[in-house]
Amino acid sequence: MSGAIIFIQEDLKITEVQEEVLVGILSIISLLGSLAGGRTSDVIGRKWTMAFAAIVFQIGAAIMTLASSFEVLMIGRVLAGVGIGFGVMIAPVYIAEISPTVDRGSLTSFPEIFINLGILLGYVSNYAFSGLSVHINWRVMLAVGILPSVFIGFALFIIPESPRWLVMQNRVEEARSVLLKTNENDKEVEERLSEIVAAAGISYGEKNEEKAVWRELLSPSPSLRRMLITGFGIQCFQQITGIDATVYYSPEIFHDAGIVNKSKLLAATVAVGVTKTAFILIATFLVDRVGRKPLLYVSTIGMTVCLFTLSISLAILGKGQLGIAMALLCVCGNVAFFSVGMGPVCWILTSEIFPLRLRAQASALGAVGNRVCSGFVAMSFLSLARTITVGGTFFLFSLFSALSVAFVYKLVPETKGKSLEQIELLFQNHNEWDGSEMELGDVQHLVHKA
Repeated sequence: MSGAIIFIQEDLKITEVQEEVLVGILSIISLLGSLAGGRTSDVIGRKWTMAFAAIVFQIGAAIMTLASSFEVLMIGRVLAGVGIGFGVMIAPVYIAEISPTVDRGSLTSFPEIFINLGILLGYVSNYAFSGLSVHINWRVMLAVGILPSVFIGFALFIIPESPRWLVMQNRVEEARSVLLKTNENDKEVEERLSEIVAAAGISYGEKNEEKAVWRELLSPSPSLRRMLITGFGIQCFQQITGIDATVYYSPEIFHDAGIVNKSKLLAATVAVGVTKTAFILIATFLVDRVGRKPLLYVSTIGMTVCLFTLSISLAILGKGQLGIAMALLCVCGNVAFFSVGMGPVCWILTSEIFPLRLRAQASALGAVGNRVCSGFVAMSFLSLARTITVGGTFFLFSLFSALSVAFVYKLVPETKGKSLEQIELLFQNHNEWDGSEMELGDVQHLVHKA
């Protein structure tokens, strides 16, 4: 959308406010999909929730491609947002539940890898199709987004259901067969299965009486409250530090720095996409080796420095060659630090920390916070930039990023190497990780290993 919106504005003659709404509505509407996704995945399973997400997104993308007016474009964007809401909520949960403990962090970062790859391909297609006529180019840019989601239809014939969801349905033998497919150690399979059965409150044939999930979420125990604060907080901080403003509006940022030619603007965004994708791969390699918390420290501190430097550069250097170079360096630096920590680790944590019986709907709640903050940033960026300048807006993002460092220090435990059931106990015994987790000094260890 970042490249397509330039030509949509020219073709359909939409206003700046309509542009903000069109860009930001996807994140706001996606919270509906995330909210529904938690309940849906508990009822029909993780696997078929992903299928439903793909179908809804494809319909929305097709409507956007054929849209002849702003109103029709909005209908497609809303449907696409609902599909994305389902997808961003269920994918990390599914992967966390099916992965072996030792590789869970790397595997759970896969959605973020492919989100970044999608962003990169979007930037590349924007640049590639920008030479077509104004009436056609943005439609092709949006249409190519349908193709990757078609792959999910074929994948559904191969991937198994989540073993933890199967246990919740009292289908224990099916869960055992799935675990055997992902783990070659029979003894470890039986240990994991016993832990899952105990966590689910199921005794091979009968379910214990429990409070309704949402009643428990609304009236949480002290340990669950800590989980909710950590999960919801990290999701909100991921977005209020301005990553979606950087991704959606990178052409506007570079234009403010002094790049005027549309092709050069889109070429600069390709550099942003390449950087974002490259560093998410680094995070995937490191997350199960050095842990979640050190990566978050590197990420949040680096983002704070880049956002602050970008704000100063846009405010002081003006539109010369130095200003353009600094803007490109800071934007690429910001997405690099985001991708090496806050981007993937946020989703990893929220898929790990909640108890099995609450995981899907609690993760959905975290995804709602993420989508609301994303939509707020996307729908207010242009207006805020007109009021306090683009540089002032990124200074505001840098303040939020600085707060995220303190949040990670105080409220995020290390979950590396622990089973999902052990992590639940970790929050019940909060004092065990108070003051005993990796602190800022451990970043030196991370840098050495990198």
